Amino acid sequence: MQRAKPPQNINPTELGPAQGFSHATVAGGTVWLGGQIGSDSAGEIPEPGDVVAQFARAIRNVSIALRAAGSEPANTVKLTYYVTDVKAYKDNLRAIGAAYREVFGRHYPATTLVEVRSLFHPLALVEIEAVAVCSS
Repeated sequence: MQRAKPPQNINPTELGPAQGFSHATVAGGTVWLGGQIGSDSAGEIPEPGDVVAQFARAIRNVSIALRAAGSEPANTVKLTYYVTDVKAYKDNLRAIGAAYREVFGRHYPATTLVEVRSLFHPLALVEIEAVAVCSS
């Protein structure tokens, strides 16, 4: 019987510094992404108050983490969006959809949207988690 490889944590340098967490973990052919926000490589949010810009940057960060972990957006099976204002999200749905399609094209995995009071980073309006399979 072959032994399973231990989980591997992935922290690409293009994403903000991972301190006390990992951006992604690969285990058993599955990629588990920690929440990605609209931060730059220094961990700062350059577009405070702009839900569309933060979503666009966060979904790009998801793609960066997936690729670093040996996957890609087309292999995503689940996305979870955490937003601090569902109304603002809905009011900007067309622009958010365009930002989504720039990264994921027309691939629409199972998705959940949850409104939360706040996120860990005080300027974050959006956080995106993902689960994907590794590319073959």
